[in-house]
Amino acid sequence: MMIKVGIIGGAGYTAGELIRILLRHPIARIEWVHSSSNAGNEVSEVHTDLVGECDLKFTNQMDFGRVDVIFLCMGHGKSETFMNSHQLPANLKVIDLSNDFRLNRVNNDFVYGLPEYNKPKIRGCRYLANPGCFATAIQLALLPLAVSHLLNEIHVHAITGSTGAGQAPSPTTHFSWRNGNVSVYKAFGHQHLNEIVETMTDLMPEFDKPFNFVPMRGNFSRGILASVYMDCQLQESEAVELFDKFYATHPFVTISRRPVDVKQVVNTNKCLLHIKKYGGKLHIVSVIDNLTKGASGQAVQNMNLMFGLEEPEGLNLKPVAF
Repeated sequence: MMIKVGIIGGAGYTAGELIRILLRHPIARIEWVHSSSNAGNEVSEVHTDLVGECDLKFTNQMDFGRVDVIFLCMGHGKSETFMNSHQLPANLKVIDLSNDFRLNRVNNDFVYGLPEYNKPKIRGCRYLANPGCFATAIQLALLPLAVSHLLNEIHVHAITGSTGAGQAPSPTTHFSWRNGNVSVYKAFGHQHLNEIVETMTDLMPEFDKPFNFVPMRGNFSRGILASVYMDCQLQESEAVELFDKFYATHPFVTISRRPVDVKQVVNTNKCLLHIKKYGGKLHIVSVIDNLTKGASGQAVQNMNLMFGLEEPEGLNLKPVAF
């Protein structure tokens, strides 16, 4: 079996990361990469690290009959417009990397694609909404507690690299502003908060405590570190055992006995979690790469599940140590 892939919105960071992964996937082949603004240009002219790796060219055509799955890598709001304006073949699967279909899951044709939460529904589904990057890191820190109905008032302080803002330049992604700088943005109102709360209340319907989330911009390119804490009656050993058992069947989440850092996960689809108890507070540190586990790697993980493959297929990626 060979999974034939189309990519729409192929010039951005998530699409570039997706192309890098799929070029080495043993059971997937990219048939076309759509970009209206780059049609006719070589993909390696935009994603310059692919020089010598790929001879694909961008196209302004979308031949749905040639592919088994399409990845939507467009800006937020554009995926919903795309779905409303195209009649897709009945056997075509769609994986959306925007936030257009992550919410209102009861009345939504899209399955929410956090495998550690929704694996049975992801297998064999037709439409999938890939989670947000902050949402992924934070939810993986909370899922075992939510399933056990142990959530209390939640405090999250999380920092992300500049690639989380996308490829289009802005004042807060400009090198001279970002370098040597750290800043808070969208405090207590980040768009990923709603999808996190929707998952938590699905697993723990009685959860009605405040969820305090302060995101930050870091002066590095990629990665997320989320520091999550709350009051909890579990002993540290009990909490570690709870997390170990919950993630025993999930290949990309590891509970580390040592403190974790972003460089351990950059360029991988891994999430590392470190759990400590300080007095009555349970503290969970979660680290992921925002472009892989937080976006394109997780999208390929979901593709694998949707087509009946093992989750790690094509995702044995090399981490960077320095």
